[in-house]
Amino acid sequence: MKKLISAFFLFSLSVTAYAEVQSKAVAYQYDDTALTGYLYWDDRISGKRPGVLVIHEWWGLNDYAKKRARMLAELGYVAFAADMYGNNQVTTKPDQARDWMQEVTADVEGWRERALLGLEQLKASGMVDGDKLAAIGYCFGGATVLQMSYANASVKGVVSFHGALPAAPEEAKGKIDPRILVLHGQADTFIAPEVVTNFRNKLEASGADWEMNTYGGVRHGFTNPDAGAFGIDNLVYDQRADERSWSRMQGFFSEIFD
Repeated sequence: MKKLISAFFLFSLSVTAYAEVQSKAVAYQYDDTALTGYLYWDDRISGKRPGVLVIHEWWGLNDYAKKRARMLAELGYVAFAADMYGNNQVTTKPDQARDWMQEVTADVEGWRERALLGLEQLKASGMVDGDKLAAIGYCFGGATVLQMSYANASVKGVVSFHGALPAAPEEAKGKIDPRILVLHGQADTFIAPEVVTNFRNKLEASGADWEMNTYGGVRHGFTNPDAGAFGIDNLVYDQRADERSWSRMQGFFSEIFD
């Protein structure tokens, strides 16, 4: 009997080691810029499943963005952490991050194209149901997925976590099919109250299906446990807002993928 129990235990360990979240680097190109994203999936799941694109903060495609993609894979999705900067550009210096972000956002069409190229890598994995796609983003990435929705990307919905809030352009009126979920900290001093008001008004005028959840007393970067390490007063992790926003995202996905 002891031998049987021991054999079963070893078998269970081998299955656990084999059946887990897998990942691989994916090289792709935007004009002359070499990009490298990371695909995550749970190999215990067979068949096609919903896919989620993840767009990083202004620091670049660092371990935090990859962690969130892995967490999505643990929930049963195929996730692709896209690279918006290229050439392995990652930093912890705000001035450098700002420069890289502004290089991308200065050209709105190019900004959207980079994000949509990441979505194409997710589709090309062969593991996703092309009718069940979504995109999430943090900080700069939150603004990026909003731009994807304004471009009417082929996703069911987008989720912005403590993202910048670019207003919906006039030309997008009546043309935004993706549903929009915005998760925002009320005490985020990066986003002026008038910017929030304008964002809401323009989104409402666009006819989009949108929702904005605001967390009282919460600042920018509230989902990132390392937010306080960057030396910026407005970057503060908030565990409760982190957990609530992640839970709301899951509910949102259940709605749009139903």
